[in-house]
Amino acid sequence: MQTSTPLHPDDALIVEEGTSITERAIALLGEHNIYPDSLQQKMLATHIKAMVWRSHSGEALPELELEMFEEISALSLTLAEQTCSWLNNLAYEEAHLLSVHFEVAKENELSTAKGE
Repeated sequence: MQTSTPLHPDDALIVEEGTSITERAIALLGEHNIYPDSLQQKMLATHIKAMVWRSHSGEALPELELEMFEEISALSLTLAEQTCSWLNNLAYEEAHLLSVHFEVAKENELSTAKGE
């Protein structure tokens, strides 16, 4: 009987926690009339799952130049920082990466249609 060695942390934990945080993040965005479309939600969920993984595994991000994020709005960065605060052991730069997802959703022409 061959079994695959589970990655640490447990994959089910990562998926569960990632789903929960994604739902919380989407609700938080909605409080600010930001509605990611279905593709943006999927991309956000994938990113948050990776953040959860890094939170548990301690894996570091590659070095980022924060100047790349100068055009991100203060609102998107603040919401991303709040979302990142729901996890432990994340690098400061995580919020900058996450803020890109929030900024793109914020700029949706369809935002007022609640992601439809």
